[in-house]
Amino acid sequence: MEELDSSKTLVRKQATYNSMDESFVTKETYRGQQYSQIYFARLHLMRTMLNPIANNWKPHLPVCTVLGLEEGKECILIGTLFKHMKLKPSILNEYSKQRSITPVVKPRNYCHADDYLVLEDESGRVKLGGNTLSPSKYVTGLVVALYGKVAGNGDFDVRDILEAGLPSQVEFPLESREDKYVVFVSGLSVGSSAYNPLQLQLLVDHITGHLGDEKEQEIAAQIVRVVIAGNSVEITRPLVNGQSGQNLASKDQSKLYEPIKELDIFLTQIAAGVPLDIMPGKNDPANSSLPQQQSLNICLFPGSAAYNTFRSCTNPHCFELDSVRFLGTSGQTIDDIEKCSEAEDKLEFMERTLRWRHLAPTTPNTLGCYPFTDRDPFLIVNCPHVYFVGNQDTYATRLIKESEGQMIRLISIPKFSETGVAVVLNLKNLECHTLSFETQFS
Repeated sequence: MEELDSSKTLVRKQATYNSMDESFVTKETYRGQQYSQIYFARLHLMRTMLNPIANNWKPHLPVCTVLGLEEGKECILIGTLFKHMKLKPSILNEYSKQRSITPVVKPRNYCHADDYLVLEDESGRVKLGGNTLSPSKYVTGLVVALYGKVAGNGDFDVRDILEAGLPSQVEFPLESREDKYVVFVSGLSVGSSAYNPLQLQLLVDHITGHLGDEKEQEIAAQIVRVVIAGNSVEITRPLVNGQSGQNLASKDQSKLYEPIKELDIFLTQIAAGVPLDIMPGKNDPANSSLPQQQSLNICLFPGSAAYNTFRSCTNPHCFELDSVRFLGTSGQTIDDIEKCSEAEDKLEFMERTLRWRHLAPTTPNTLGCYPFTDRDPFLIVNCPHVYFVGNQDTYATRLIKESEGQMIRLISIPKFSETGVAVVLNLKNLECHTLSFETQFS
């Protein structure tokens, strides 16, 4: 290794940061409200977006309600899709008397050839027919506009479908850009059987500039932020299953905290030199419903939380760096859509959510969320420049360029504990590459 010039001091680059997580913070108090209200709010807000688009789409056709449909009359319907799924798990099936005789098999994907779609609005619901709509592509909770007419069997024969499409986007800033990098990592899973402390330490040393020659340290000095997208720790299940923390022995209570304590040591090293955002995930010690976990409690991280560079964020997470807008989740939203629909890869699911203008359309049907009464925080009002999803099986990326000027970088972030891969994004041009750390023990 080349001898470093001790007289040369590297100064880490800075980027202007603006958190935009306010809409994901739950401030209202739960008073027994039902989930129907979030569906009404979603339909109302999405109809506001779809109405002007539908008028330009089919200006000669009226927009009707389900109750106002007439047989044979062409019109446009705007409503919420409901997907009837034959294989969707049912609480009644799981607790049926025959469960001990015929065990319930849970498939990875619940799609079936007999699935069908229903459209619902405030006035009623109607079954959808025709060959235009493929049930395998859509999920429950989407708000769309449909062109068609009622057939003789009472179904609405769909001739065409209109989705909201990509929202407008703030123009990507190009003036006086320089190389600045954001590092994405997810699925650290400290405490799991797949966790490799040496692998994680190599990542930390690279980010903080303690690894490599002078050239690599100069690149590390251009890292302006680290984003950890969920599933940072994994608590041993036998310790928590079937008993509360108060009933655990003191030895087992200390074991519960060990993964969090070890994670804090690594985060402290990063936060000492680089701004850091940590998002909660499915396995992290926080509430399971979305918007997830209202950020992890900073009391869990006494070392790293002492630095003003450390930020405990919500899931989903939205922020801006040097006017480049980021939006992402820890993976539950895309994983749940994958169970209820089909696509070639995870990036296609991600692109669909952007064109549907909804981060988590399957909430609250198959993915838990807070029962909001007057809003739906998962609506995508402004198009991000970078859209990331954590805790995926493999790394993948794609750049979407639309005729209206939108440019979006999609990033599927793999689980670090299983792949040893982190993702690096250049703010200058939205180009991506990976950092791979592999260690073997003989």
